[in-house]
Amino acid sequence: MVQATLDGLYNNKEKERSFISNPLLKEGIKKREYQIKIAQEALKGNTLVVLPTGLGKTIIALLTAIEAVNKGKILFLAPTKPLVHQHLETFRKFTKINALEAFTGEVKKEKRAELWKSAETIFATPQTLLKDLESCTYSLDNVSLVIFDEAHRSVGNYAYVEIARRYSGLILGLTASPGGDKEKIEEVLKNLKIEIVKARLPWDKDVKDYVKEIKVSWKRVALTSNQKKASKIISELLREKLSKLKKMGFLTYKSTSNISKKDIIELGNIIRKRFGMGKKGYLFSASSIQMAAMHAFNILELVETQGTVPALAYIERLKRKEKKSKGEISFLRDKRVTTFQKILCTAKTSHPKLQVLLRIVEEQLSNKEDSLIIIFVQYRDTINTVLETLEKGEIKALRFVGQANRENEKGMSQKHQTEALETFRNRRVNVLVASSVAEEGLDIPKVDLVIFYEPVPSEIRAIQRRGRTGRSAMGKVIILIADGTKDEAYYFAEIAREKKMRNFVRWLGRRVG
Repeated sequence: MVQATLDGLYNNKEKERSFISNPLLKEGIKKREYQIKIAQEALKGNTLVVLPTGLGKTIIALLTAIEAVNKGKILFLAPTKPLVHQHLETFRKFTKINALEAFTGEVKKEKRAELWKSAETIFATPQTLLKDLESCTYSLDNVSLVIFDEAHRSVGNYAYVEIARRYSGLILGLTASPGGDKEKIEEVLKNLKIEIVKARLPWDKDVKDYVKEIKVSWKRVALTSNQKKASKIISELLREKLSKLKKMGFLTYKSTSNISKKDIIELGNIIRKRFGMGKKGYLFSASSIQMAAMHAFNILELVETQGTVPALAYIERLKRKEKKSKGEISFLRDKRVTTFQKILCTAKTSHPKLQVLLRIVEEQLSNKEDSLIIIFVQYRDTINTVLETLEKGEIKALRFVGQANRENEKGMSQKHQTEALETFRNRRVNVLVASSVAEEGLDIPKVDLVIFYEPVPSEIRAIQRRGRTGRSAMGKVIILIADGTKDEAYYFAEIAREKKMRNFVRWLGRRVG
């Protein structure tokens, strides 16, 4: 094994060349002082790197790994199979480490056990790795460094947490968007046993020259008269259910108009936990009302922010459900739900956002024919509607979703995901219509335009979506917002949360290294 060290990566002679030179590196990694300095710090103790998308977190991991590989195996964990293979290819491209292996569910357990013996660097999904550790297929005793990509996931019962608990060596966590929830970040730091935090914001002195501008704008869209009528009917049903719950002593801490989906979901969990503790009839009634409120909230959000097609599809799926709760039966029998369906069945278009979206895409492609465009969509039903709209406009687009199958719809295998990304990357198709699976880390360079079909309230997801553009040149983001709907609330909530996150990142960097 070639002896490698970071000590000489950035010296006076090196400053005269534009690439980093090291015995374990192939030529091609451009010299960035902040990457080298952070990698040197990461060798001193368990480190969390918080760095904006496009600034090379993977390169920092690679520079750390070429030193640690002399002391034992390297484990590079990533939450999805495409990300696992992406990181593996980066190491193949830039390092001279020969024994690189990918451990995902597609590799048989027996084969993983065999490969573990000879592999120097293993790239794995955490779920696969944890299963092997739990079955004692191998241990982490001879591992010198574990890299946790998308480290903000290291909370609750996510596999990262248990893996870190079982490991006693050096840890490197990577994230572009840690979130603004102080308690969750503290949990990440605790779970990964972090001693050092190296955080940068886009305007920090040592990184600002490498940050490409992202121009963010939004387009407001008015609902159709049919949508407004349908929305009014379901809003009335929702208010009625929430008012009943408040009279029963639930959700009293908020006005009816301010109760969120999260509030309703948490109430359902509370009610279910209390079953068997007396007042069974009372709690059963509350559970039924809560369930009806949840469905009303869902279809209200769908018709306003997604369109008539996803809203109607939601109701039809509920009707086809074999075992329905009392609350679901009550909801479906409500005359207002029937009226809601009748109104939407006469709609000429699923949502006016679709025509606005089509015009944006057409304009982008007319200005730059070889543009790459990603359209992020929250719901699979909407993805299909968007694809149909683009097809009618004679624009070729690819669907990009996760591997999980849904009713009457298959997910995409890893092979199909890889093929779709390659087709898109090579500009054989200019538009990718994607679910949240494309938000995290995928290497899709030079995307000219990112479109949010809807705002997302999560600052982490919004940053990840925006991060698909502005990597090597100025990027552009357009967010579609339906007037007077949850779109507006989510948009402003995300802005507030992102501001809070940036303030917290700054505080975190000062406080922990």
